[in-house]
Amino acid sequence: MDYLISLASDPAVWAALAALIAMEVVLGIDNLIFISILTNKLPENQRSRARRIGISAALVLRLGLLGTVAVIVQLTTPVFTVFDQGFSWRDLILIAGGLFLVWKATKEIHHSVDPDPGPDMFNTRAASLGFAAAIGQILVLDLVFSVDSIITAVGMTEHIPVMVVAVIVTVGVMLFAADPLANFINGNPTVVMLALGFLLLIGTTLIAEGFGAHVSKGYIYAAMAFSALVEGLNMLARRARRRAAEAGSEPQR
Repeated sequence: MDYLISLASDPAVWAALAALIAMEVVLGIDNLIFISILTNKLPENQRSRARRIGISAALVLRLGLLGTVAVIVQLTTPVFTVFDQGFSWRDLILIAGGLFLVWKATKEIHHSVDPDPGPDMFNTRAASLGFAAAIGQILVLDLVFSVDSIITAVGMTEHIPVMVVAVIVTVGVMLFAADPLANFINGNPTVVMLALGFLLLIGTTLIAEGFGAHVSKGYIYAAMAFSALVEGLNMLARRARRRAAEAGSEPQR
């Protein structure tokens, strides 16, 4: 108890908590976009429940990983070397998660561009996504993003209670934003393609990180923010043209 009181009375701890929450919320956007796109393929009565389960699983995974933070730190230790490039368990997890994300985003882009492609390399015999399959895919990416999130948290503060609070707040924000974000994506077809492009970019970044090529998150999120701004302007322009067309089609009195 004295330890918690001393933490609560330390301004540096509060500053670290604010910075960590901001960082975790930004990192959580990736996870949330994937969950939104995936759950929008489910029947409407299952979507909200799938989002809650997926985000709750992310909370459980992250808190569980915090309980083994000593092991998580060791995940950055190289376990083998190929051509003088060391690979740790974290690297392998990031590469596997990045490949999965690139495959999933490419598959969804393929089906968006050609919604009735017939038999192909993506095995399109299943037209709809099952609830269990959606949850399984969400859990895979939850694990990847959770490992990256906790390692980032460990690098920003040494206090476990601060990490726990940051994780809980972040997941709370994700739960609050999940349905509005998913509904917005579902209601704007061009935003779906933009979000899939984001996932493709994020997956490529994870693979690059796994191979030791550090890519500044600032550049990635700046590019995503700029793309979102351009798409927002396009949406406003389409809305203005639609209003003008409707006004022009009204009968003259």
